[in-house]
Amino acid sequence: MIFYFSGCGNSRFIAESIAQATGDKLVFIPEAEREHNFNYDIAEDEHVGFVFPIYSWSPPQLVVRFVRKLRFAHKPAYVWLAVTCGDNGGVAEKVFDEQLVRAGVQLNAAYCFVMPNTYVNMAGMGTDKPEKAQHKIEKAKAHLPEVIQNIRDRKSVMEMRRGLFPRFKTKVIGKSFHKWVSDEPFRSTDACISCGKCVSVCPLQNITLEDGRPKWHGNCTNCDACFHHCPKNAIQYGKASVGKRQYYFGKD
Repeated sequence: MIFYFSGCGNSRFIAESIAQATGDKLVFIPEAEREHNFNYDIAEDEHVGFVFPIYSWSPPQLVVRFVRKLRFAHKPAYVWLAVTCGDNGGVAEKVFDEQLVRAGVQLNAAYCFVMPNTYVNMAGMGTDKPEKAQHKIEKAKAHLPEVIQNIRDRKSVMEMRRGLFPRFKTKVIGKSFHKWVSDEPFRSTDACISCGKCVSVCPLQNITLEDGRPKWHGNCTNCDACFHHCPKNAIQYGKASVGKRQYYFGKD
């Protein structure tokens, strides 16, 4: 069984690729949260995986909240984690492992896939140039077979990219980031064509159309799926995202 979260598709690609090779069932965390599915009856020898993007060197808070409620009828024989990030992940896997203890399990392996940047909500931060984004994707694809084999063999591997000052980034900057996350700066411009794409791609179902324009309702993780999928680039995050490239996995 693989629990995953993805906004712009990077983590979904990793989760689906591993699930296809291992035959594991995929559980989309926001959907499980909405349906209050926190209890899982798994076989005693079954392994369990988690896949999600790194937000400011730490796990997304929606993932943390879900794991705190997660319970297994039998303790998984092997638990692995695969994260996606634009550069490095600090000590995000340690923060995640601390939450797993609440579910009565412990992390056995962790992997990090460097994938194209998606965060556009701050000055100086944006997506990669297309050629760099493609290079990251190709490297991730090349690394997948090794990770899949390690999962099959249930190897204890901690293969994380921590970067400089990892604890400070995760424990201080990451903690501050999650307090700051808000959907209030999101807006739509006159380029909006009322297509509803933003509504359909929001993983938290946080957007509705009112008078033909998107409205955000306060349950946002700043995954920026709405910004990146808008066919007219009509969604902006204040002034911070203006003029920045859009990206989602599979975008032409």
